[in-house]
Amino acid sequence: MARSAIVQVQMGSMGSVRLAAGLAIVTMLAASGCGSSTAPTPTTTGAVPTAAKTAPAHTAAATAVSVHRIGTLPAPVQLPAVASFTTGSALVMGGLDAADGSVDRIVRVDIRGRAADIGRLPTALHDAAAAAVGSSAYFIGGGNAGAGHSSILRVRRDGTTQPAGALPVGASDVEAVAVGGSVYVVGGYTGAVPLRSIFAISPGGRVRAVAEMPYPLRYAAVAAVGGRVLIAGGTTGTTAVRTILSFDPATGRVRRIGSLPFPLTHAAGATLNGRLLVIGGRSDSLTGQHHTILAVDPVTGAVRQAGSLPGALSDAGAASLGNRVLVLGGRDTTGRVHADILSVTAR
Repeated sequence: MARSAIVQVQMGSMGSVRLAAGLAIVTMLAASGCGSSTAPTPTTTGAVPTAAKTAPAHTAAATAVSVHRIGTLPAPVQLPAVASFTTGSALVMGGLDAADGSVDRIVRVDIRGRAADIGRLPTALHDAAAAAVGSSAYFIGGGNAGAGHSSILRVRRDGTTQPAGALPVGASDVEAVAVGGSVYVVGGYTGAVPLRSIFAISPGGRVRAVAEMPYPLRYAAVAAVGGRVLIAGGTTGTTAVRTILSFDPATGRVRRIGSLPFPLTHAAGATLNGRLLVIGGRSDSLTGQHHTILAVDPVTGAVRQAGSLPGALSDAGAASLGNRVLVLGGRDTTGRVHADILSVTAR
């Protein structure tokens, strides 16, 4: 496989961009962000430790959860970007509506499930990523009409937006989390090729490539747990994988720590009780949704079923809000797009 030159971006407070060294793109056959293609089965270096082997889905959970419906979004949505604030609220931005059209909504949701429209994105986008640092959220990339966008927006809690820089390449199907004041952007899809890069975005600073995954990845379940970025499942093109990766921002190292019980993509990732929750998702099939909520130990990679959604669901958003996780929208096996707000709590 061929690789491009690496690119690094310097991002000022006015969003000016300067090229230096930093991004890796792997050339593969792939279709649009929601289409299909053939991709090789990924390989990773190093064997999975014995403690990291996956337990069957029916095994008792290390973190057992209860799920309750607590509210409704203003409209059904799938593939939104979600940023969680430490104040007990989240922003749900963009996504696809019930007719598979990109939307520009910015919705604020609080920990009790109350939701309200508070603003609009400059462009309707889906498959973007978002993460919050301090009082601002960052809305990153996204797709529309098969093209990936490179823009990074700063979104305040009142729904106002301003440019905050750009990725070196337009990308949808990305995920993002905040660790230690920086936002880490995982994988993605340019509209032609999937990406294996991990970028760090420093607020008011630069965008730089900090690591590469063993293979390109889209639609993974990603969350920050214990100062590391855990990356579970996803697709290498459109082929779902089982692998669980851990990225340590302090060392720049990416390593495999375990495997999911089954190949899984389009799942939501969130943090609860020091575990990564992998929520719902699906197989390679558009109608292969799962109802499972899996809990991943960030140290050993051990996986247990923690609970179940009320119904099989993929493409939902997830907000980690202290002692609970909100599951937002999503798509079921019939193709119906949901507006439910579900609360996931430990029991």
